Amino acid sequence: MLYVTRHGETDWNLYGKVQGKANIELNAKGIEQAKETMEKLKEENIDLIICSPLKRARQTAEIINLEKNVFIIFDERISERDFGEMEGMSKDEFDFQAFWNYEKNVTYEKAENISVFFNRIFLFLDEIKKKYKDKNILLVTHGGVSIAVNCYFNGVPQNGACLQLCIKNCEVKNFQF
Repeated sequence: MLYVTRHGETDWNLYGKVQGKANIELNAKGIEQAKETMEKLKEENIDLIICSPLKRARQTAEIINLEKNVFIIFDERISERDFGEMEGMSKDEFDFQAFWNYEKNVTYEKAENISVFFNRIFLFLDEIKKKYKDKNILLVTHGGVSIAVNCYFNGVPQNGACLQLCIKNCEVKNFQF
């Protein structure tokens, strides 16, 4: 079983700023959300946590792991999509919907193209599916990565609009390998 959670809230989430590779910490609400997720996952058998190395995901994983006490692997491949020139902008300062539309596949000067980003996540999932097929894995990652994971297991929506697949801060989704 694959469990996927997004990091807890950060101030940038609160203010509607996009955060890709920015190394932002959890705010007080985000810490509380991580503690609630720790409680939600208390009865789940988790063999391993694989986590984005970005601070907000790390902090979330470490809080969740207070209860689990399992090995954590930090893997750059599940860090957030690189927002490039849009990093730190408000979502209404650029076409955020187009940015997350797989069919439009917009190319940017510095930001990671959606098809390149999905490919990075899909290759990672192919690897862990083989390597840990009989294990229960928790991915502690980001909203964008949750979109790609959902598309990996359920396909890309026909119109390419992927944004609605993003999970909320510290929401947990599970997928069968």
